Amino acid sequence: MGTSGDTPKKIVTGDYGYVLEDVPHFIDYIPDLPTYPNPLQDNPSYSVVKQYFVNVDDTVQQRIVVHKSSARGTHFRRAGPRQKVYFESDEVHACIVTCGGLCPGLNTVIREIVCGLHHMYGVNKVLGIDGGYKGFYARNTITLTPKVVNDIHKRGGTILGTSRGGHDTGKIVDSIQDRGINQVYIIGGDGTQRGASVIYEEIRRRGLKVAVAGIPKTIDNDIPVIDRSFGFDTAVEEAQRAINAAHVESESIENGIGLVKLMGRYSGFIAMYATLASRDVDCCLIPESPFYLEGPGGLFEYIEKRLKENGHMVIVIAEGAGQDLLSESLRSSNQQDASGNKLLQDVGLWISQRIKDHFSSTKMAINLKYIDPTYMIRAIPSNASDNVYCTLLAQSAVHGAMAGYTGFTVGPVNGRHAYIPFCRINEGQNNVVITDRMWARLLSSTNQPSFMTGKDIIEYTRDDEPLAQMSDDNSSDDKLVNKEISTY
Repeated sequence: MGTSGDTPKKIVTGDYGYVLEDVPHFIDYIPDLPTYPNPLQDNPSYSVVKQYFVNVDDTVQQRIVVHKSSARGTHFRRAGPRQKVYFESDEVHACIVTCGGLCPGLNTVIREIVCGLHHMYGVNKVLGIDGGYKGFYARNTITLTPKVVNDIHKRGGTILGTSRGGHDTGKIVDSIQDRGINQVYIIGGDGTQRGASVIYEEIRRRGLKVAVAGIPKTIDNDIPVIDRSFGFDTAVEEAQRAINAAHVESESIENGIGLVKLMGRYSGFIAMYATLASRDVDCCLIPESPFYLEGPGGLFEYIEKRLKENGHMVIVIAEGAGQDLLSESLRSSNQQDASGNKLLQDVGLWISQRIKDHFSSTKMAINLKYIDPTYMIRAIPSNASDNVYCTLLAQSAVHGAMAGYTGFTVGPVNGRHAYIPFCRINEGQNNVVITDRMWARLLSSTNQPSFMTGKDIIEYTRDDEPLAQMSDDNSSDDKLVNKEISTY
């Protein structure tokens, strides 16, 4: 697939430590492009809006918690419509592609890109690329109109189909060029956004007037910088049904254990928030928090303690938790799927068997029920909250592309939608900070042990960043509890 990062970062500095991490624009590599008045100024739907357009200098601050002596810090360009656009409506030929795994809200984003282009900017030529990245050169396209996408938000999955891998930069850009496409909307997770970055670099190298806009998608909420990813709220809500079923099963039988495996390869946000929302969970295990099974303070001891106290318990485990404990892990450590994700062992089945084996050697008989709702959750339509969020993501991407911005991902930063350079999205992952207040709230809710010694905590903070800074500046509760989604 190649690597991104050939183009230097656009950094603008100002007084008092102000830093703007800007996104690329057509004028960076195509001089003297004409501009046109934004059609929104004549759109009757926007006639009631006092302020049509976002100010050209508006930016969004990355850190919302600061001290009186803090520098102004890192900012991103605010999303929204501009007074001038770099496309005439009739010349726009857009395409949309979805890549990677399924996620609630994919169809909503597709719908709102199509409807946003049509109703706000008068664009009539939009193609859907069938089957992910490889669809650019191996599959048919789908003509997308407001009528075609009218009710797709009520369905799960993606009407465009999806796949992993299949990224051939040269063939993709050749196809874009041959079809006369000049706006590319790419919906997918971190691997997909890395691919989008490489596509942008090749388009820029060829000097093409083609806007590349990314809409970040990951049900796990593991994309950095943005407040949360679409589909996350829906996943947490739907996970409640599985947890409730596990609770009913476990409390209906002597020494019942309900075990629920949820999504979260590297980040345990779904498991953490589903646990906090449920209040029926006795133990939550996530990739960021190491745990052990045997001995004093281990999981087996805690299970026995809870069963003696309550007669039943519910355990939630993220799919990426405990991978280092699996006996087969070494055999799969170097195996990857087509998107480059490490293939994980089924920790739910493994830990179920380990729990059964442990208690079979004791005098305490248990009844364990294992529930894996992963594919049921991935395949449902998005809920009301995610539907609104997907609408804003899609419209923000459309406004950015029409205004001549390219090579960007869109997402909310502290409740305000912003344009974020691909490099920032691709440079790391969003993880639960287990030395943060939100994880402490979970431990308080479940009354489970942290499974960490004082030495573990010291080593953890050394590897990441100082504890005080994490609590103040990079707090997961600051990012996710703030549910405000601002309009323009």
